[in-house]
Amino acid sequence: MIFLADFSVIKPDFGLLFWTTVFFLLFWFIIGKFAFRPIVAALKEREKDIQDSLDEAKRARQEMADLKAANEDLLAQAREERSKILKTAKDASDKIVAEAKTKAKEEAQKIVASAKEQIEHQKMAAMIDLKNQVGAIALDIAEKVIRKDLSGDSAQEALVKGLVDEIKLN
Repeated sequence: MIFLADFSVIKPDFGLLFWTTVFFLLFWFIIGKFAFRPIVAALKEREKDIQDSLDEAKRARQEMADLKAANEDLLAQAREERSKILKTAKDASDKIVAEAKTKAKEEAQKIVASAKEQIEHQKMAAMIDLKNQVGAIALDIAEKVIRKDLSGDSAQEALVKGLVDEIKLN
């Protein structure tokens, strides 16, 4: 029997070192061939997926920023368009009101002028009627004076006064 009396882990002999190195290298080669390559490939694939996801997120953030800027531009344009429409409507309203005021003033002037003209016509008609009535009264007086035979001036004066008083009463 062989006793391993001389075996020490702190001071290994050459055979142990040789076989440990051979087994380690063989183990490293097999693990590297069958385990490390798939693990490295999986890690690279995972790194690629993570990078693609980060790039996609960055692109999505950029698109969102672009959409937000476009949305704000559209809102600004809409506000500007609303302001223009309101201004145009206000201008049109002011123009219509001004035209209505002008038209009303012109109509009022026409009505006043027409009223003045009617008043003048009525005044003239009244004057003509008055002259006709005065003429008719004068004819009546003359007719009455001629029909009546008067003997003196006092009788004529009394008759004229009576006729004048009669005219004032009518």
